[in-house]
Amino acid sequence: MLSTKYRPLLVWIGVGLAFAVQTTVAVLLGHAVTFLPDGVVKGVVAVMFLLGAVLLVREARSATADDGTEYAAEAKEAHGLQAVIASFLVLFAAEWGDLSQLLTITLVARYDAPVSVFVGALGALLAVSGLAVVAGRALAARIPIHQLMYGGAAVCLVLEGLTLYEILT
Repeated sequence: MLSTKYRPLLVWIGVGLAFAVQTTVAVLLGHAVTFLPDGVVKGVVAVMFLLGAVLLVREARSATADDGTEYAAEAKEAHGLQAVIASFLVLFAAEWGDLSQLLTITLVARYDAPVSVFVGALGALLAVSGLAVVAGRALAARIPIHQLMYGGAAVCLVLEGLTLYEILT
């Protein structure tokens, strides 16, 4: 929605910076968790994947009613650095503690590979936000967001199941 108000490149830069900050915090938290005993980490990881699945299903159920107008309403007419800052602030506030951040923490804790998880998580967030600012309306017309969320919930459940299997064996 921000890209309907501002130049898409400026929006992408702003949201990319916000995602970089949030991913850095998530990786640091996830790395701190790796100092706990292995059994505790695996148990927390399993719970987090299950929580991720539940959150995605809840978001998918409400996604059909949400058209994102709250983001557009918060944006003011701005250009250049003002558009970048506005995009950064809107995304930073809206996405703090969201599922992608929780799963980044979980993946770092699970695999103890902070650099790889950081690169993968930030790359995915930048790619998705790039698609959103460039082709958001066209994609939303073809693939309902709730279907993507249900797919993400299924992936979380598979990861949770694999983690439980590893705990029990």
